[in-house]
Parts: sequence; structure tokens; C-alpha cells
Amino acid sequence: MKAPWNFTRFLPIAERVLSRGRLPALIFAVARKGKGYRLGALKEDVQLLQALCLAYWRGDYRSISPKALVSIVAGLVYFVSPIDAIPDFLIGVGMLDDIAVLAWVMKTLSGELDAFRAWRQRQSPEKLRVLERLPASEKDLELEKSHR
Repeated sequence: MKAPWNFTRFLPIAERVLSRGRLPALIFAVARKGKGYRLGALKEDVQLLQALCLAYWRGDYRSISPKALVSIVAGLVYFVSPIDAIPDFLIGVGMLDDIAVLAWVMKTLSGELDAFRAWRQRQSPEKLRVLERLPASEKDLELEKSHR
């Protein structure tokens, strides 16, 4: 399946996010945007992608191909970017391209995401609460990783 129009320009940005250790900033941006919009069914998808990135950042989940991780990060960067194919400030239609891109990521990477879901199901509820808890700030998340 072909990538959505305008998505591929976000792949180099995603690579820079990962290589420069900026994943915590993206995770917090996704959390902020997720709170600010009524996402409906998309909310679960966004939460799953955010949880995967959080588990990857913390080093708890590494069973994902680098290409898939870059695509997920690119999808989330696209989601938080106010300047994409249809700007988010256009009420009613601004989220349509974000929804399309995230749906494409979910479908294209369904095998990788199913593996992550299976991994999550093997975790105890207590451990999942710790793994998926978002600290108060981006700095706290970065400090948390350095103390491991």
C-alpha cells in the first residue's frame, strides 16, 4: 500500500527525532494534542502508538524493526504537526489527513503492532501501569531513563 501523500517528507524528521533523543518531546506533544481533540476511535490507536514509543524509549520493548519505528514516529510527528496536508486549524477538516495517515500506519504496520499488543498482554497490570505512566514532564522522562 502506498504511503499517504506528504507523509514521506516526515520520515527524515522522524529519523532526526530518534537520533537526537527527542522521542520524549514527541510523546508529550502527542499526549497534549490527544487531550485537546475529540479523537473517537482514533484515540486508542494514538494511545497504542504512544505506549509503544514510551516502552521503546524506556528500553522495555525493542522487538520492532527500525523501519517500523521510524514510520510510527513519522506518523506521530505528522499527527502533532500543525502544518501538514490539511492544516489543523481548519475546523472540521483539519484532522482528516492526520486520521488518514495514522490509519495507514496502523494498517501497514499491523504485524508489528500486533506483536506489541501481545507483549503488553503478557505484562502484569501493575507493570503496565508503571510502563505506560507518563511522568509530569519531558525532563522527568529523560531523567527516568538515565537512572535505569
